[in-house]
Amino acid sequence: MNVLELSEQEIVRRQSLQELRDMGIEPYPAAEFPTNAFSEDIKNDFKDEDEKREVVIAGRMMSRRVMGKASFVELQDSKGRIQVYITRDDICPEEDKTLYNTVFKRLLDIGDFIGVKGFVFRTQTGEISVHAQSLTLLSKSLKPLPIVKYKDGVAYDKFEDPELRFRQRYVDLIVNDGVKDTFLQRATVVRTIRRVLDEAGYTEVETPTLQAIAGGASARPFITHFNALNIDMYMRIATELYLKRLIVGGFEGVYEIGKNFRNEGMDRNHNPEFTCMELYVQYKDYNWMMSFTEKLLETVCIAVNGSTERKVGDNVISFKAPYRRLPILDAIKEKTGFDCNGKSEEEIRAFCLEKGLEVDETFGKGKLIDELFGEFCEGTFIQPTFITDYPVEMSPLTKMHRSKPGLTERFELMVNGKELANAYSELNDPLDQEERFKEQMRLADKGDDEAMIIDQDFLRALQYGMPPTSGIGIGIDRLVMLMTGQTTIQEVLFFPQMKPEKKIPQSSIKEWGEIGVSEEWAYVLRKAGFNLISDIRDEKAQGLQQKIGDINKQNNLGYEKPSVNDIQAWIDAAANVAVVTEEAE
Repeated sequence: MNVLELSEQEIVRRQSLQELRDMGIEPYPAAEFPTNAFSEDIKNDFKDEDEKREVVIAGRMMSRRVMGKASFVELQDSKGRIQVYITRDDICPEEDKTLYNTVFKRLLDIGDFIGVKGFVFRTQTGEISVHAQSLTLLSKSLKPLPIVKYKDGVAYDKFEDPELRFRQRYVDLIVNDGVKDTFLQRATVVRTIRRVLDEAGYTEVETPTLQAIAGGASARPFITHFNALNIDMYMRIATELYLKRLIVGGFEGVYEIGKNFRNEGMDRNHNPEFTCMELYVQYKDYNWMMSFTEKLLETVCIAVNGSTERKVGDNVISFKAPYRRLPILDAIKEKTGFDCNGKSEEEIRAFCLEKGLEVDETFGKGKLIDELFGEFCEGTFIQPTFITDYPVEMSPLTKMHRSKPGLTERFELMVNGKELANAYSELNDPLDQEERFKEQMRLADKGDDEAMIIDQDFLRALQYGMPPTSGIGIGIDRLVMLMTGQTTIQEVLFFPQMKPEKKIPQSSIKEWGEIGVSEEWAYVLRKAGFNLISDIRDEKAQGLQQKIGDINKQNNLGYEKPSVNDIQAWIDAAANVAVVTEEAE
């Protein structure tokens, strides 16, 4: 990277880096720095009456107050922050005071990692701190942190732009309080789910992410090419069909927590790459699964929040079991007054059109009902509610309802207006399953790009016999949103999918060279604000010479200044390039 592409602070930090090396100090030492304490533990364990405790800590320097021969530093480690008291004579007991006067005061910067050996004490103002007796540089920071500043109670320079926060999560985690806590709570959610499932005797497994057939859900897949086999494959949209194969193979219960990929929209509640937990247990049905899910989510909420309630936005959600159970057709009738029971596809489509829904002839009965529920019902269920007994057209992998013709033994769990879980009494009749797959193919022929493809190997597995089974999928990202009170999915993903970063259009160094500008002066022109060759075509040669000469002087570059005639030749060439480009267009 050319020095002129750096900010003034970045240039100063690199100069400090070199000066440290010239002094024989390695800014990125390889040796282990063994610590024995963390900031929060030190403060929690401190008692004034205890004997002096020696500690070794390390972390990032977040602030510094220099007061002559003594200074205060705020050190941030993996658990929090603690104040460090540093004096010149303590860290420089010999005559040479360079470590304090030069290294600490001038060459170290906010954001640098340092190691401190010292003892714990309480300052006169009552703050538990570490009195440093030695100081070690562990890593030099070359970019300045966006440190928040306060004046008259008003915060300035906050790092709060979502575009920057999600793209530069590493900075977000450093400077914004509470961000790290969200992800620690996410870890608690996953850890608790694993504990509950493991204690129930179920086995965690892994199934293929690359699949020859994108099955187990209705969604558009991502497609990739497998070079070794010379075939197109799909990123999985669900783990369901492989997990059911394992039930066929004899496992009592299996679960997987892993990534699924659906080539669909992005918004506050959807990310194309998401984490899902799927569980399948033999000899169970969807009624058992509802009860198991209630207990699981209640346990998770207590583990994360210490109670069965969590505030999300303006809503206080209770995960205390039991939850309401409501058939989907009753929910639609409750919210719209329209009873879908016994209605034909044409009658339901007519009602959808009457209500202003965008539906067409490609929509089968199941998708029409799904549209009605999504438009008029889904967002109204704030407290956990099991929506049950979906029509067969909406549930190609679900067992027929034991007492309600045309319906299936399926539920979706709605919380805070969104689906959190989807579960079935699993279809284990291979002949019925084949017919359901064929119906999905008929929907695909009508233009439904989310219809399932027939998985012949899965049908073969079912023909060997699958015991009665219940299965569920829970969206981990949405569950974490609920358990942490976040209202956007991007807040619970370390690195959510983002649009490509916008870059300022620039002519390449090669293109500048083609009009006679050397590489070093091309960077100077960029620094002066001329990113494109066309930007200089209306400049006056003397004025441009003055602008780039000032940058040459300010940055001590020592470049030989081009003559006015040389610069005029650049401008003329830039004008000719612009004319040729315009004529070509």
